[in-house]
Amino acid sequence: MPVPDHDRVLLKDSPSGGNHTTRTRSSVPAGALGLVAAGLFLAALNLRPAISGLGPLLEEVRSGLGMNATVAGLLTSVPALCFAVFGVTAPRLARRFGPVAVVLAGMAAVTAGLALRSLAGGTAVFLATTALALAGIAVGNVLMPVIVKRYFPDRVGTMTGLYSMALALGTAGAAAFTVPLTQALGGNWRTGLGMWAVLAAPALLVWLLVLLRDPAGRGTRKAPADPGPAAAPETVGPAGRGPAAEATRIRITRSATAWALAVFFGLQATGAYITMGWMPQIFRDAGVPAATAGLLLAVIMGMGVPLAFVLPRVAARMRHQGPLVAALGACGLAGYAGLWWAPAEGAWAWALLLGISNCAFPVALTMLGMRARTSGGVARLSAFAQSTGYLISIPGPLLVGALYDRSGGWQAPLLLMAVLMTAQICVGVVAGRDRCVEDGG
Repeated sequence: MPVPDHDRVLLKDSPSGGNHTTRTRSSVPAGALGLVAAGLFLAALNLRPAISGLGPLLEEVRSGLGMNATVAGLLTSVPALCFAVFGVTAPRLARRFGPVAVVLAGMAAVTAGLALRSLAGGTAVFLATTALALAGIAVGNVLMPVIVKRYFPDRVGTMTGLYSMALALGTAGAAAFTVPLTQALGGNWRTGLGMWAVLAAPALLVWLLVLLRDPAGRGTRKAPADPGPAAAPETVGPAGRGPAAEATRIRITRSATAWALAVFFGLQATGAYITMGWMPQIFRDAGVPAATAGLLLAVIMGMGVPLAFVLPRVAARMRHQGPLVAALGACGLAGYAGLWWAPAEGAWAWALLLGISNCAFPVALTMLGMRARTSGGVARLSAFAQSTGYLISIPGPLLVGALYDRSGGWQAPLLLMAVLMTAQICVGVVAGRDRCVEDGG
């Protein structure tokens, strides 16, 4: 039964630290918020296994499909390219069909893509089905902050932490368990890749239930306690397109805050892709056994599971996220310095530091939800920052490989990584200012 529209007092994550009360108007059927929270967790759990589950079986996939090394190398850049290309369409689709329906379609694309690519008989079909799964992931990437802003405007930090933790869990889990599970199921790479479609199916079911309970995707309408003529509550359009304020045109490309967020997002993504693609090789070249190098990568990615839940809540309570961005970046610089001077001797310490630094991602997601006032603004900001950011991240891993080939060692690539981390800190401090894109800042 739908609950009647009535004001209810909620505690809101305060950017200045501590809580204060705000009045929100509930327009969501009873129980729908619990389904949305479950849907966020399950969707985020499925936003990375298509990528991190492929690496451990790439050699078997190449052999099975007759894939050449050039195409296999391009696979490391395809995710970022797909995220940029498909992610930019998410706000338009969400305005037309509602964010819940688009997330549901995205989960269907992930499920179908993962299932079909395990049946691919050639490289072209494998790439096409991988792109289908990545297209679904791309719209999920963009719309997760939108769903949080629309349904949980009073708990942006907490709910961002929930799905960031699930995303990290899915990334690390697929990397760690794809090979053991493949061997347990008979050793066929097709089974090893296709099994992740089973994980996506429950997310599909939950988002279908959310759509049935809240077909218009209205979310939670937020209104000031004492609205004045310039602070009228947001209203919901008849087509379920969300608050009327979302229709306001935001000159996103003229916003310094939006550009700072986009570059910050791109630089942290660059660091993450470099870590996933090259960190095991750095350790192995230093004399660390292959199995241990894989374990060190799992530690780096696994640090995101607990920290991704905590850091967004911390970020949401800060008026300026710059100090947090700087602290995470400092951990990354310390990790790179350790890899320069003693890569094998302090390998576990460097992995821990780099794992902490890698958690700039959930902080970036939190800032996307805080740098716009409405879910429509968050949709446009999220699409712009993520699409632009993923385009920025494409050259990074390729440059690291080129420097390694040319220099024959890791000093030059590590120097590049340190420069990129320094730039990430600087632009992140700008992105962390208490500004909103609707204000033109």
